[in-house]
Amino acid sequence: LTSESVLKKNLTQYLVEQQRQKKTVTADVRLLLETVARACKAIGHAVSKGALGGVLGSLDSENVQGEVQKKLDVLSNEILLEANEWGGNLAAMASEEMDTLHRIPDYYPKGENLLLFDPLDGSSNIDVNVSIGTIFSVLSVPPEARDRVIEEQDFLQPGVRQVAAGYAIYGPQTMLVLTVGDGVAAFTLDKEMGSWVLTTERITIPEDTSEFAINMSNMRHWEAPVKRYIDDCLAGPEGPLGKNYNMRWIASMVADVHRILTRGGIFMYPRDARASGRKGKLRLMYEANPMSFLVEQAGGMSIDGTQRILDVQPTELHQRIGVILGSRNEVERVRQYHEQG
Repeated sequence: LTSESVLKKNLTQYLVEQQRQKKTVTADVRLLLETVARACKAIGHAVSKGALGGVLGSLDSENVQGEVQKKLDVLSNEILLEANEWGGNLAAMASEEMDTLHRIPDYYPKGENLLLFDPLDGSSNIDVNVSIGTIFSVLSVPPEARDRVIEEQDFLQPGVRQVAAGYAIYGPQTMLVLTVGDGVAAFTLDKEMGSWVLTTERITIPEDTSEFAINMSNMRHWEAPVKRYIDDCLAGPEGPLGKNYNMRWIASMVADVHRILTRGGIFMYPRDARASGRKGKLRLMYEANPMSFLVEQAGGMSIDGTQRILDVQPTELHQRIGVILGSRNEVERVRQYHEQG
């Protein structure tokens, strides 16, 4: 197994090919992605230690969204900050766990890239040993900001301008799923060799599906188009959709999206009638944009109900949005339900 892994393409080789042959990444972005991948290895190691490493449980603090922080949330955030500060590839970072941006300190060289991340997505599942992950997104510093101090507004770019995006998933295998705008590749961590080995070079999401992922406990709060669509799914072969649907819901976006990238499906975390859900629950910059980039690059579709998520112009760093993504034909069906009202 180990000798086979040596012969297979690893993350560095893949990124060097993308840089030299396909010109999809610069040397700076390549080095940045390798640094993020190393940080994800460290986070994955901390996750795998669990109670043995004293990392389970919550802290007496909340993040900017008012959510109680887990110990691993804070540790993962610190790992990513420390790993990426000194390499010279970045001008600033932003994290779901921090109130505002984190500029690269003056005693380190600056780069022309911006990094956004959700250091540990699905952290409510940490203590019950369910798959969780790290989500990240890379943007270029806007030309007008290259000769001045980086501000929050410089991060507020629509998702279509992402240079790269991906996630690490800490499950039975530790995997890194990545796009640099040339399809989606998946790497599996060979823990014996310590390397990310390319295991799927081009992920493609099936266009059709009979599997949906949504939190059914929120049904009473849903907007009418979402309620009608799920009712039609549950109606089975005798209903308007003419087939049986299965439901899956892990409550870890990384795990739910990974399943969809692997075998198809539709993931829905829509807006709803609650005060906390009127704009949506997921974060545009740290979750929706990078996952939408991956899904589209794999042939899928991602919308907020009617609008393509990657076209949304952000107005704030911690903006929330409704998310519906996955198999193209099923997402298009849900978009039509929304248009019909």
